[in-house]
Amino acid sequence: MARIDAFFKLMNEQGASDLHLASGSPPIFRIRGSLQRIKYKILENDELKAMLYEIAAENKIKVFEETGDVDFGYEIPGLARYRANFFMQKNGIGGVFREIPSKILTAEQLGLPFIMTKLSMLPRGLVLVTGPTGSGKSTTLAAIIDHANRNRKDHIITIEDPIEFVHENKGCLVNHREVGSHTRSFGTALKGALREDPDIILVGEMRDLETISLAIEAAMTGHLVMGTLHTISAAKTVDRIIETFPTNQQPQVRATLADALRSVISQTMFKRIDIKGRCVAFEILVATPAVRNLIREGKTYQIPSSMQTGKKFGMQTLDDAIMDLMQNGRIDPDEAYNKCVDKVKFKPFAKSAPADFTEVA
Repeated sequence: MARIDAFFKLMNEQGASDLHLASGSPPIFRIRGSLQRIKYKILENDELKAMLYEIAAENKIKVFEETGDVDFGYEIPGLARYRANFFMQKNGIGGVFREIPSKILTAEQLGLPFIMTKLSMLPRGLVLVTGPTGSGKSTTLAAIIDHANRNRKDHIITIEDPIEFVHENKGCLVNHREVGSHTRSFGTALKGALREDPDIILVGEMRDLETISLAIEAAMTGHLVMGTLHTISAAKTVDRIIETFPTNQQPQVRATLADALRSVISQTMFKRIDIKGRCVAFEILVATPAVRNLIREGKTYQIPSSMQTGKKFGMQTLDDAIMDLMQNGRIDPDEAYNKCVDKVKFKPFAKSAPADFTEVA
């Protein structure tokens, strides 16, 4: 057993989502969104380096020593998988580990809106799950993929950096590919995927022009493509994709994206105040003909209005989802105010000054 495994077991027992190890600091857990130091000595650089290198493959250590950063996956059978990142900082080496549960929660267990399971059954198109880092995007996507795996008889290819949730073959054949271990890049894997007879392609992160372009192309050629982006709303997700391309290509990209897009799910995580744990507010955009026209015409600023009037299609705005959680006593009104879009709407419920004074309504 690796020495670091003791921290992972304690992390699991205490319900922590992340473990922070840094030279010059004691170990720290993130529990329910907040950092908490654990009772342990300050970690020295040489000691921590030996501990971290014990769980890393030689090729990952080589990349880290050449670049100062590396990502990879680590698993303790029967406990959990971990998304690991090593980095160099002022006092020496550091590492951050995100726990990925070994058991994939279903859409029903997570309480996902019904529209999300319907998305998993689409024959083709682009479905995006977006939100800030740590908002639960991977968990949501895993539940959607799991629903497809249990209810379809198709070929699913996942492309991730690193592999997070591991899906067993159920109704589908699932092949997991890890960037850096099984393929050179997201772009290379996507090009290869088109020759590997996939029905569903999961792209762990659409982080550059090549990946975004190939994902749209795959969606346009008869595949269901699911991916993530670090954006904070459905409308901004559409803008982000289009703005990734050179200006002279953007009109064509608008038209292509309008045809390929099926849905954007944007999520934000909150601490619960009724019980221990966290919950998620979902903004859901469905690409109806009206929404497609707004994308083609460059009127993405009108998308929120279309979402307000598109509830019968399963759409909802982030503020409506936050309001529902707040009125049901699940989240604190101050946190609702800090994370909402329409500050005027939520200001009467706030009990104290907002954390971000630049957004005062």
